[in-house]
Amino acid sequence: MTDEGATGPSGVPAREPGKDSGRSEVEQLHARVTALEAEKAAREPRHRWKSFFAAVLIIIGCVLAPLAAVAAWASSEIGDTDRYVQTVAPLASDPDIQAAAANRVTNAVMEHIDLPTLLEGVAPADRPLLEKGLGKLGGALESAVRSFVHDKAQEVIASETFERIWTEANRRIHTAVDKALTGSGGGAVKINNDSVTVDLGPVVDQVKQRLVDEGMTAAAKIPEVHTDFTVLRADNIGKFKTYFRLLQIAGIWLPVLSVLLIAAGVLLSRHRRHVLVIAALAFAFATLMLGAGLAVFRVVYLNALPDNVSQPAAGSVYDALTQYLRATVRMAVVLGVVVALAAWLTGPGRWATVVRQAWHSGIGAVRATADRAGLRTGPVGPFVHRHRGWITWILVAAAVLTFILWSYPTGLVILCIALVLLFALAVAEFLEENGNGRSPAQAGLHEPPPR
Repeated sequence: MTDEGATGPSGVPAREPGKDSGRSEVEQLHARVTALEAEKAAREPRHRWKSFFAAVLIIIGCVLAPLAAVAAWASSEIGDTDRYVQTVAPLASDPDIQAAAANRVTNAVMEHIDLPTLLEGVAPADRPLLEKGLGKLGGALESAVRSFVHDKAQEVIASETFERIWTEANRRIHTAVDKALTGSGGGAVKINNDSVTVDLGPVVDQVKQRLVDEGMTAAAKIPEVHTDFTVLRADNIGKFKTYFRLLQIAGIWLPVLSVLLIAAGVLLSRHRRHVLVIAALAFAFATLMLGAGLAVFRVVYLNALPDNVSQPAAGSVYDALTQYLRATVRMAVVLGVVVALAAWLTGPGRWATVVRQAWHSGIGAVRATADRAGLRTGPVGPFVHRHRGWITWILVAAAVLTFILWSYPTGLVILCIALVLLFALAVAEFLEENGNGRSPAQAGLHEPPPR
């Protein structure tokens, strides 16, 4: 007998029900996997190229970051008269500057005072005896006169007169850095033999008047004296003038270019959040190296000064002129760390999740205490809940806009903006209320439990 269940009408074994469909599904899955692998293999080179270009853009942006900081400093110091005067005005009260200026003025005055001129007011009959006495005193008398002149020079330089002379001279030229790095213009600050010098002629005139008032009438015959006080010196300053002129022209565009390159690299990468953390830290590290370079260059610069230049005074000038550049370095480092920390905290990492859970739990506890105290948000809570995403982005945009519009942000300004943003986000979450009359932090809606 023929088993109809085992064979077909032609004697061919019959297939079990569902066997063809199962094999067909396997073949379809196999074909699908093959297609996906082929698609992945086709996309892999493209991803590798995108990752390569992203890395190149970020590296270029980070390399440009120190130059961008220098360009911003050069542009602001050279282009803003008030900012420049604010930078150099305190130097008039600097003890090292005052000591060096007093010594320079004393030397200039003593070059035009000799002991015989002091005898002109003495009666002719008494001059031979006085000249004989002066010959015995010799250097001791000259030292006494020098000490007297130095005291008067110090009095003038320590007074408001010197501060006014110093400030007005720098305001008239309004760009001592421009004179040092471009050689343009004229005035009290100029470049001679690779040195930036300040003419102390007005101070010498004040000292001459003090000497005359104190009875040294011979000082009235001192001719007009123009003595240069060296505040900055650099060999081959012509090369530096060219480089800094280019940075001055770059101005604000170089910082913008640096940020845009880093942002383009982040957007081009596959794992944007992770790359943003790395890029922000690399940006902070690059600008930190600029700060280290400034400290090293200060030592090298002071050691290379000639003996006739006061190192303490030159150090004070260097510190004053680079004050805002160092502040920019600190600001960029803080900005990079804050951006990296924000990107990490908003990511899916385990520890980031734990930190966010602690944040939401703290706000939820405060909200529960407020509820027990009878505080109600009314219609504000549901409104904040419905538009929470928009509110968050508006707060972030306001923080970014505040940073951009701030004239000269510092590291402390960045920290304050970040803390104010965190406080605003905490207030928004505190006010948020879902349909059950509970805040999402209380309901545990924000974060899944960490695994």
